[in-house]
Amino acid sequence: MQVSQWKKEIQEQAKSLFEGKRGPQPVAAHSAPDRLYGEIGRLKMELDWLKKKSGISLP
Repeated sequence: MQVSQWKKEIQEQAKSLFEGKRGPQPVAAHSAPDRLYGEIGRLKMELDWLKKKSGISLP
């Protein structure tokens, strides 16, 4: 008896169990580009420093 009751409840509420659980989480539109441009700048500076210290001339 109890299993059939659980089954009925699951069938009635199955959709609500998974709503909002999937997909990317919203991110502030202005924060991602600023953060990424900052990371690019940091990596360029690091690459230039490594090129200078190693004596390698890469494009």
